[in-house]
Amino acid sequence: MSDDSPRVAVIVVAAGSGVRLGQNIPKAFVEIGEVSLLERAVRTIADVEHVRQVIVVAPVGREDQARHITERALESAEYSVTIVTGGVTRHESVIAGLTALESSIDIVVVHDAARCLAPDDVFDRVIARVRETGNGVVPGLAVSDALKWVDNNTVTGPVDRTKLLAVQTPQGFPRNNLDKAYATTAKIDHNDDAAVFDLAGFTVETCAGDDRSFKITTAADLARASRLVAGIDGSRVRMGTATDTHAFGEPRGLRLAGLDWPEEHVLSGHSDGDAVAHAIVDALLVAAGLGDIGGMVGIDDPAYAGASGDVFVREAVRRLAEAGYRPVNVTAQIVGNRPRFSSRRSEAEHVLSGWVGAPVTLSATTTDGLGFTGEGRGISVIATALISHKA
Repeated sequence: MSDDSPRVAVIVVAAGSGVRLGQNIPKAFVEIGEVSLLERAVRTIADVEHVRQVIVVAPVGREDQARHITERALESAEYSVTIVTGGVTRHESVIAGLTALESSIDIVVVHDAARCLAPDDVFDRVIARVRETGNGVVPGLAVSDALKWVDNNTVTGPVDRTKLLAVQTPQGFPRNNLDKAYATTAKIDHNDDAAVFDLAGFTVETCAGDDRSFKITTAADLARASRLVAGIDGSRVRMGTATDTHAFGEPRGLRLAGLDWPEEHVLSGHSDGDAVAHAIVDALLVAAGLGDIGGMVGIDDPAYAGASGDVFVREAVRRLAEAGYRPVNVTAQIVGNRPRFSSRRSEAEHVLSGWVGAPVTLSATTTDGLGFTGEGRGISVIATALISHKA
């Protein structure tokens, strides 16, 4: 393996039927808190360093849905996304994922969508250890229950649990050796990639797992995950709301929502007057308890005269990261009579999502001729930002 940054691919195995879960759809598409297991798993990958390719192994007939979910979850990430069709068994599905690896990949991480709550730091530990040792690495937890050997319902002796580990995913491997391992065990069905790697004669090490990485298999598991998500979302997610208002000035070209509107009057302001960008900045900062745009850059600082809104948005996102937060999504509503916004909404959302690093959705409305905006004297924007703590 080279001394340069590793080139990592994550194979997300999401082809299981989930019969034991008691749902009428494949397990990866079951939702927790209105978000599918697959999307939750892929969202986590967006926070993992060195990832260059994400491969999702989908059930037959669900490939397009899997692509839509994956691309939405990774909207601001610069990875290649590959969707492949899974096999009858997990073993076959992993092989399908391996065949789709790009030639530049040198570390492969295999993860189950059913372990969708596994945090990003587990991925980081696994990847770092594979890079350091060149071995396979599997995370796991010590077994806490007392275990017994049993014969025909009769206890025959204790099991030394100090030598046991409950293994989880993500599991990481050097790409070349994992390819060799699966090639030599193609006709042997295993539910665990570490077992395949070990059987082929390669070394497998362990690292610390996480309680949140449990596998969602039964209805009880799903209920546990729902309770955990409610707790995580309640304690780690914060929301901020802010407004920004600018009056129309001279007719020299409007800058709004990251786009140029050459036929519209400019919005007055020290910078480019992009009220959408400014409202988003304040919403992000308020959510994190970091003040507002004036405190961040100074409203009269000559260094920001005429500055584009992306300068402020990217600086706000950087400050959030320093404070341990990341944007989850942002919404903004434009209040005004002009410009006519609907035809460029998707374009603006794409630009702003790139600045924020998370989905931004926009809407526009009027006030039926009432007030400052209704009289056509300017624009107001109301923005709401949802952020989460990385810890």
